[in-house]
Amino acid sequence: MAITLTQGILIAIFAIIAGIDFWLEGFYIFRPMIVCTVTGFLLGDLKLGIIAGGLTELAFAGLTPVGGTQPPNPIMAGIMTVVIAHTTGHSPATAIGLSLPFSILMQYIILFCYSIFSVFTKKADEYVAKGEFRKFGIIVLLPTVLVALAYSVFSFLSVYGAQGLMKTLVNSMPTWLSHGFTIAGGILPAVGFGLLLKSMLKTKYVPYLLLGFTAACFIKFGNLMPVAIIGASLAWIEYGREKKAREISKKFKNIEQSLENAGGEEDGI
Repeated sequence: MAITLTQGILIAIFAIIAGIDFWLEGFYIFRPMIVCTVTGFLLGDLKLGIIAGGLTELAFAGLTPVGGTQPPNPIMAGIMTVVIAHTTGHSPATAIGLSLPFSILMQYIILFCYSIFSVFTKKADEYVAKGEFRKFGIIVLLPTVLVALAYSVFSFLSVYGAQGLMKTLVNSMPTWLSHGFTIAGGILPAVGFGLLLKSMLKTKYVPYLLLGFTAACFIKFGNLMPVAIIGASLAWIEYGREKKAREISKKFKNIEQSLENAGGEEDGI
């Protein structure tokens, strides 16, 4: 399905909002789950947006910036996953793999902007030293404006300007290559979730992981809501146990301190 000019402009406006949020890390609307859902809504296919959002969010669950290492841009990954699936008719799993070049290129553009922003630091110091606070305010806001401009132009060109070329390229791919992207897109959520578990999983939580995995894979549910309820219940139980353990530990510490204080006093003998 073709994307209209109005849809392209609306997606570009949303990319500006999500890009500024990613830049400031304010409300976390830049996460793929939200980006895909909103993009799907703007394209008139909310169901596709939700499905793509779930897959893309899992793929990016464990991808976080570490030092100078920057993961692919989650905003463009979310937008282009829905756009590619919508315009070419491919599954969201295939679209995830095809959206990565746009995501990686956008991240390089943002890194280039970061390099440019270093030039503004000296000017900002000069304006503060001279007491020119109006100019200081402008130069502080300028990086945000440039980031918004980069997201708007790149997203509009990718979504609307290049849709014909992108559709032709994707549809001309041989079956084996398209199938390979489908497999890669199906693996990416597992990789992202694995990276998340690598940094968060503790040995004492492994039984809960195995219980959830068994429930999700081997028990036939109409949807995953029962598994989510089971997980929330177990988390509630674990929270209560940890809270009770902290209270008991605090009481023991108070008793130990009381005994130490009592034993340390002179009795006059």
